[in-house]
Amino acid sequence: QVQVEESGGGLVQAGGSLRLSCRASGMIGMYKSMGWYRQAPGSERELVARITYNGGTDYGDSVAGRFSISSDNAKNTVYLQMNSLKPEDTDVYYCGVQRIYNLELSWFWGQGTQVTVSS
Repeated sequence: QVQVEESGGGLVQAGGSLRLSCRASGMIGMYKSMGWYRQAPGSERELVARITYNGGTDYGDSVAGRFSISSDNAKNTVYLQMNSLKPEDTDVYYCGVQRIYNLELSWFWGQGTQVTVSS
């Protein structure tokens, strides 16, 4: 079974930085994308940042210019460097892996890591 494990969340002051890590284990093949999403209570899931196996990136409008995603395919790991954090960035951040395996597209999700930004 594919497992997705996040780490790096925590409490930080506004303007500070955090670095999130997401490691996928198991049969993921060549993934279509790995990325970070957040979903506050009562809100829909929104894209934070994602990266393809070949290194293409995409960012949500609210974080563009502040966050940077990178990957280490040898470790099946992606990193999210979050700079200039704002209180509105407070949320549970979920790592999502979109896998292409046996000609099927599947999603795998971590349990989330809390990011809290204080003013």
